[in-house]
Amino acid sequence: MDEAERRPLTAMIDRAAGPPDCAAYERMGGFRGVRRALSGMSPGDVIEEVTKSKLRGRGGAGFGTGPKWSFVPKDPASQRRKYLVANGDEMEPGTFKDRLLVEGNPLQLVEGMIISAFAIQASFGVIFLRGEYHRGLECLENAVLEARERGWLGENILGSGFNFDIHVHPSAGRYICGEETALLTALEGRRANPRSKPPFPQVGGLWGAPTVVNNIETFCNIPHIIANGADWYLGLSACADGGTKLYGVSGRAKRPGTWELPLGVTLGEIMDRAGGMQDGYKLRAFLPGGASTAFLGAEHENIVMDYGTVEKAGSRLGTGLAILLDDRTCPVGMIRNLEHFFAQESCGWCTPCRDGLPWVERLLNAIDEGEGEQEDMDRLADHVRLLGPMGRTFCAHAPGAIAPLASGLALFREDFEAHIRERRCTYQDAA
Repeated sequence: MDEAERRPLTAMIDRAAGPPDCAAYERMGGFRGVRRALSGMSPGDVIEEVTKSKLRGRGGAGFGTGPKWSFVPKDPASQRRKYLVANGDEMEPGTFKDRLLVEGNPLQLVEGMIISAFAIQASFGVIFLRGEYHRGLECLENAVLEARERGWLGENILGSGFNFDIHVHPSAGRYICGEETALLTALEGRRANPRSKPPFPQVGGLWGAPTVVNNIETFCNIPHIIANGADWYLGLSACADGGTKLYGVSGRAKRPGTWELPLGVTLGEIMDRAGGMQDGYKLRAFLPGGASTAFLGAEHENIVMDYGTVEKAGSRLGTGLAILLDDRTCPVGMIRNLEHFFAQESCGWCTPCRDGLPWVERLLNAIDEGEGEQEDMDRLADHVRLLGPMGRTFCAHAPGAIAPLASGLALFREDFEAHIRERRCTYQDAA
């Protein structure tokens, strides 16, 4: 297997040359998946192949893609309007993988959405893109326009009788738009508040119609699964789940960035690509999958980065992009910064999130500025207990926000205690 076959998502990406146009994409094997799906497979066949591939959602939750599609009612597209939505609202701190895909090879996303829409019999798709991704927006709009001109989008694609088109929607902002039901509410022109479930979007989503929402990286895997088969895709992985993963590193690494590697490599292998820690710094802990995951200590520096292993260690793989905490950075200040973000980005729809997160931020501000009291540790622990468990809020924003705080209180309690006792941050002395 050559290097391009091992890197299906990024093999066509050449940042210097820019994204390929339709002709170049087709010469490199693009749209083979669409041809196979529309000419020789039924919608059920596509869902079965994706299920067999063990592709899990790459947006953070890690739910099985094929099983998620199977919940959509099986009515033909002509009988019921259905929607397909690509979630590109990449506002998770420390995460930048989808930007690479939309700027490097947007037609791969378009192809993945065509196949996915055929599988669930959706007639219309939306790419919901982070508003700050101006270059990505330009690339996607050009790709959709050219695909439409060349007959890959529109009516009767490849003479199959299947109709599908895509609209690119730049987000107006807010982190909460990355939550799938809040995203759908925003698309409907309303305030981006999450919805209670059920009904789940696959049954009652955009404007009440069956809707599937998947992450951009998830969709980009689909053309390769259908073109090459589930067994080939499973062979790319280093674990039980299928495929490759875009892993990344931010923090005090020598070469922060993102790389496509087999799903299930170790953090040590990812850090080798990043050149290790910068000189004079040691790894103390890390968030394995973006800001809304729990800290793991340096003893996990060689942990296998797959969904099950990271979960057993007490965190989540999330988006697969690790945020490093070095031994010269104050963990209290880092957690304070994270909780400020989450408190600011809450939609305010439910009380625990709306009132609890600002209260957490105020407590952390006091501790970090030397005004904290010992009782504040108990108050923070109470907020972890009240906001952390799933099911107490409309969405996972509060539990995700609490994850770094809960793990931080366990791993860095001495640092919190020192701030309260010394009435200052001792890391400022080292700086």
